[in-house]
Amino acid sequence: MGRVFIVDLEGKVYSCIHCKTHLTKDQDIMSKSFKSRHGQAYLFNEVVNVSTGNKEDRMMITGLHTVTDIFCVGCGLNVGWKYVTAHDMRQKYKEGKSVLELYKIVGPHDSTDLVCQQVSQLMIQ
Repeated sequence: MGRVFIVDLEGKVYSCIHCKTHLTKDQDIMSKSFKSRHGQAYLFNEVVNVSTGNKEDRMMITGLHTVTDIFCVGCGLNVGWKYVTAHDMRQKYKEGKSVLELYKIVGPHDSTDLVCQQVSQLMIQ
């Protein structure tokens, strides 16, 4: 394993809640209407400074998907998942996109998103 280079982003940035490593930018949000086991999540077009886990098939609300968990390269926290394959043609737009769980990131959320994030944080403490 080689040296890990961290990408620093500019603008409105979402970062790992644990170590503050930059993960993505506000302009890369594709959808704010995703849900995870622990609450609200966002779908992003591009995410940086993450490593991927093993591919696995998961049955989700929208059907069967092949996904891989994504981990912050700064601290190893599981911050969400990346869609590898969507088995339903209507879900193909998700392929290659990443979902970050709000309770695992910090950034320029609007006020209703912050309430969801704070409630989620209380649930895991």
